[in-house]
Amino acid sequence: MATNVALAAAERRRRLRAAMAGLGVDALLVTEGDNRRYLSGFTGSSGWLLIAAGQCLLLTDFRYLTQGAEEAPGVEVVNHGREHELPRCLAERVAALGVKRLGFESHALSHRVHGILDKAMPGTLVPVENVVEGLRQVKDAGEVALMRRAAEIADKAWRQMCRRLKAGMTERDAAIELEFIMRREGAEAAAFELIVATGPRGALPHARPTVRPFKRGDLVVFDFGARVDGYNSDTTRTVVIGEPTAEQRAMYQAVLDAQAAALELIRAGASGGDVDAAARQSLTQAGLGEKFGHGLGHGIGLAVHEMPYMKPGEQLLLEPGMVFTVEPGVYVPGWGGIRVEDMAHVTEAGYELLTSSPRELLAI
Repeated sequence: MATNVALAAAERRRRLRAAMAGLGVDALLVTEGDNRRYLSGFTGSSGWLLIAAGQCLLLTDFRYLTQGAEEAPGVEVVNHGREHELPRCLAERVAALGVKRLGFESHALSHRVHGILDKAMPGTLVPVENVVEGLRQVKDAGEVALMRRAAEIADKAWRQMCRRLKAGMTERDAAIELEFIMRREGAEAAAFELIVATGPRGALPHARPTVRPFKRGDLVVFDFGARVDGYNSDTTRTVVIGEPTAEQRAMYQAVLDAQAAALELIRAGASGGDVDAAARQSLTQAGLGEKFGHGLGHGIGLAVHEMPYMKPGEQLLLEPGMVFTVEPGVYVPGWGGIRVEDMAHVTEAGYELLTSSPRELLAI
């Protein structure tokens, strides 16, 4: 497994160096944590990655020297000393490599640290943005396999959870129970803080669980995911406590229809904006367009939210290997909300869903 990770990281660095050639930089400083892991395999919480034409250095501290050597073979692990010594250590290495123009992740470096580096560096700092994220949006087979496994764990946990749901259970207890089941089934962690929103609180797309109990007649929105070896899944299902009303059934079907309309367009060459528009148009025809206020979906991988994005006006074209969520929803203040979310993997032939939990409205 370690060998596979090292080979994958080496190939990613090769692709990055090819991309760097068009950026006018001699080396790239990677400070964003997920990008660092993607390019090296190092899972520690502290360290900078310096990638030049023929070398890759991981600058970290005493706590991570052994871990870095184990997790990132092929990368030179450098002890930068104490935190305040990191800029000096980086400057020395940059000078030794003859780097004149050092790219840095402008979205992941604070103004304060940039000022310190600007004074310490022997050459010129060049801001770049989303160069590694652009590579990450197309997953290799190993990455897709990990996300498929994460989705399988979440699906299995959801099936068990459905048998335990009942009136009187609180949002917080349900979230704790679902996370526990996912961990027991093999997840290293929940992918994010689970969302459980019942009744009118379902109108909050990112509601945090409270002690509000499930009441008969309530819609309950569950947004959950598992993490496996750093890679995440993301699923949303909406259930009803008791017998659903005609209005609840109709609105739920409208959300399902919107998701189906979007899925029908997913293929290599389609744009994220077109996929989003298909769902939005479907909900508009159902008279619910104004109740859908967020983008249709987001890429997922090492981060729960990453490129590519399915949103209005997005021109990025889909490619085989991209994995993203398809999650239309309607939100009515004072009434509640409905969202259905699945993970789509773009293939040469179209797409596959990595999530498999039933999407029919479940009455508890």
